Amino acid sequence: MFEDRSTSPDSIEMLGVAKKLDVELVWDRYAAQVPQCGFGETGLCCRHCLQGPCRIDPFGNGPQTGVCGATADTFVARGLDRSIAAGTAAHSGHAKHLAHTLKKLATGKAPDYSIKDSNKLRAVAQRQGIQLVGKSDQQVASELADLALEEFSERSTPVGWTMKTLTTGRLKKFEEMGLLPFGIDSAISEVMHRTTNGVDADPVNLLLGGIKCAIADYDGMALATDLSDILFGVPQPTVASANLGTLKVNAVNIAVHGHNPVLSDMVVAFAPQMEDEARKAGASEGINIVGICCTGNEVLMRHGIPMATSSVSQELAIITGALDAMVVDYQCVMPSLTKVAEGFHTQVITTMGIAKMPGATHINFEEEHAAEGAREIIHLAIEAFKKRDAAKVHIPDIRNTAIAGVSAEAVIGILSKLDAADPLKPLIDNIVNGNITGVCLFAGCNNVKIPQDRNFVTMIKELARRDVLILATGCASGAFARHGLMTPAATEKNAGPGLKAVLTALGNAAGLNAPLPLVLHTGSCVDNTRAVAIAVAIANKLGVDLDKLPVVASAPEASMEKAVSIGTWAVALGLPTHIGVVPPVTGSPLVTQVLTQTAKDLLGGYFIVELDPVKAAEKLFEVMNERRKGLGLAEKVVA
Repeated sequence: MFEDRSTSPDSIEMLGVAKKLDVELVWDRYAAQVPQCGFGETGLCCRHCLQGPCRIDPFGNGPQTGVCGATADTFVARGLDRSIAAGTAAHSGHAKHLAHTLKKLATGKAPDYSIKDSNKLRAVAQRQGIQLVGKSDQQVASELADLALEEFSERSTPVGWTMKTLTTGRLKKFEEMGLLPFGIDSAISEVMHRTTNGVDADPVNLLLGGIKCAIADYDGMALATDLSDILFGVPQPTVASANLGTLKVNAVNIAVHGHNPVLSDMVVAFAPQMEDEARKAGASEGINIVGICCTGNEVLMRHGIPMATSSVSQELAIITGALDAMVVDYQCVMPSLTKVAEGFHTQVITTMGIAKMPGATHINFEEEHAAEGAREIIHLAIEAFKKRDAAKVHIPDIRNTAIAGVSAEAVIGILSKLDAADPLKPLIDNIVNGNITGVCLFAGCNNVKIPQDRNFVTMIKELARRDVLILATGCASGAFARHGLMTPAATEKNAGPGLKAVLTALGNAAGLNAPLPLVLHTGSCVDNTRAVAIAVAIANKLGVDLDKLPVVASAPEASMEKAVSIGTWAVALGLPTHIGVVPPVTGSPLVTQVLTQTAKDLLGGYFIVELDPVKAAEKLFEVMNERRKGLGLAEKVVA
């Protein structure tokens, strides 16, 4: 009955419960908005000054410029740039938070945190030019934190993480085109300035400014991943579970939701100390922590915490009647959560000063007092458990196994089992011989306009049977986990013969006695740079730039501004990038042409807009074959 809203069985079951309870959900609010503004859908509306809002008639019958004289091309380019800037601000805000946390740790102001991976600390510090001899981890961490914070304001040289992590050819191209940012915050500020009324009106120049900002987004994401690994550990493969069925009737259920592990890692760390309190409250199974969205990914890949659900279906966790606390940090958190929670006992707890919600309980989480904050949050969840109404509890009996935590280091570690002297050789050899056609990175959230997970699941099955190696981050990996696609069994069932042979050899080498999962989970959405690190290593070994590799990206259910910034830097790096929704740029034929055609000539990467997931998979397969041909490799033929 609800297959037009979701393809995830647990979500479908809970949609029925919500209907019976007459609870308004994101799908209902979307239906109430339809038809949505046609001008907005094409990018032909502008509110960048107080003389508007202005709109341009795409059919040529009405206004063709705004009050100031800006054309459709300018409207669309400005709007796209601001989306990129917003996405960059979100990712870099996450990164800056981590940098401050590392600095507090290094100076003794955050005693509950520690350096979980000294090797990663020293490897990153050395890569970024810090001298290590005779220095303690604390000293190195302090210098690295200072260096990280310098990335944000205006520098005299281009941003350091970008300069140290990309190919020489890519950096040269960026320099020639004036695309290298000299500071993350300054790049965001520049976009906001140039898109203000009366500044930049040249659509092509505006798009170049947006690409420059997107490269700053890449920089912040690379920085955030490095610092997360230092603070919380480099992820290694771990077995966990997924779906709403991971909630437990006889436990205090706490969902950690948002994007930053600074809070969630502490909740996970201190929950065991409060098990007795939970049992005294009547929870015979103690405390059960589950994850939602990218905070869920962070604790999934490092601690094996179950992934309950993600983005578009986050409200359904409350409707189970078994969730005692929804603990949120920032990003992708629906303001509707407190409204949904009114009919249940669930405590919605906000923790960040920049991300409060009316109706929520706010506990200001500070790194200096992390243990105290975590215990207070857990105590509130235990108190809420005492108020749970057993008659309202409905937990879908649906759970899938998920193997997560395949970081770049983990990939190299597994490959080294086959060739310790040259770990990349087995991967490259199998791309050359055609066992692996190419690599596709799946990213992005769910979009309410698309039946939840439909595009993700359809595309992965189409690509896997074509022997495409699949990497996934963020809510994309949540989709695959919910459908049981992050398992060896999924490899056996869905992989083409070449891909299956490779994943089986790697799985056996890793001691699994089974193939590696069909989807390799590489982290949260901020961790998209892990896939880039692998691609850069391959490109450097082959002596080519990234735009020559049979590597593509896809956000088949993209919904956030963060997806716009990620997609833009993926294109800038030379990756053909698919999106499964129509972005608000179609009102400008010029902007559409630049993004989907001209960018290919300038950067090697370009956007592929295709709503049909089967056709999208076919197009990406064709692109990988085109790249294979360019490298002198045989094109892949699939029956």
